[in-house]
Amino acid sequence: MIPTIPQPRAIRAAYTAYIVLFFIYLALPLTVVAMFAFNDSQFPSLPWEGFTWNWFFGDKDPMIGVFHDRVILRAIGTSAFVGICVSALSVAVGTSNAFLFNRYQFRGRGLLYVLMLMPLVIPGIVLGISILVFSSTLANAAWDGMKWDITALRPGLTLVVLGQFSFIATIATLVISARLQKFDRTLEEAAMNLGAGRLTAVRTITIPFLAPALVGAFVVAFLMSFENFNTTLMLVGSDAPLTIAMFDRLKEGSTPLLNAVSLLLMLGSSLLALVMITFQRRATR
Repeated sequence: MIPTIPQPRAIRAAYTAYIVLFFIYLALPLTVVAMFAFNDSQFPSLPWEGFTWNWFFGDKDPMIGVFHDRVILRAIGTSAFVGICVSALSVAVGTSNAFLFNRYQFRGRGLLYVLMLMPLVIPGIVLGISILVFSSTLANAAWDGMKWDITALRPGLTLVVLGQFSFIATIATLVISARLQKFDRTLEEAAMNLGAGRLTAVRTITIPFLAPALVGAFVVAFLMSFENFNTTLMLVGSDAPLTIAMFDRLKEGSTPLLNAVSLLLMLGSSLLALVMITFQRRATR
């Protein structure tokens, strides 16, 4: 609906109702999950048994809270480690890709760009299985041929990082490329006319201009890595990230502990989004 075009009252009312229902549809499941994180019951369901903080801070059975559950805390640390590694790699490679596709013309550029985008359209579970089969084949060949046991090619955190990086790097590339396309290259040329080398001009002028996109790409990559399940499930070893740990816990039976973890994830994601928005606003002033 275009605000400047007069519309009948019935259409405006219907449009407003649609917007309200849409946001209720988005927020209601999250609200229910958050509510049952405080339910004084063994099950995240009605009836409401009373308000409690035990699913966050409880230290006695059967109500062991998030901050006293060693398995969940270890899984959160594992997810944070994987997310930081994936984000750093994705931003570094995404920045290189952005310069490659925005600054240079070469044979096969279009094909290479399509290949870069392909991981986005491949289902995560298919991507995970493909990486697992490929790495296992290499590991088995190395062992059969030279008796080398390359543990990095076996299921574990290294494969999880590489698996997530394979498609998250594409998203980082798109985010950074969108910002780089707006850059005025004459600023670099002016710096080089004043005696700066090309790398110095890029480091002192272009990279600061890209800072909002770099921070945004890092945050988006971290959040996507933290919540990834399909690809991670195929490549995980003994050190399970949070999504896998929650899945394993859910198979034993759902408790409000999982609701508490979900609420913390919602709050953490919202906080990171606010930090990113604040930084980008300050950087673009």
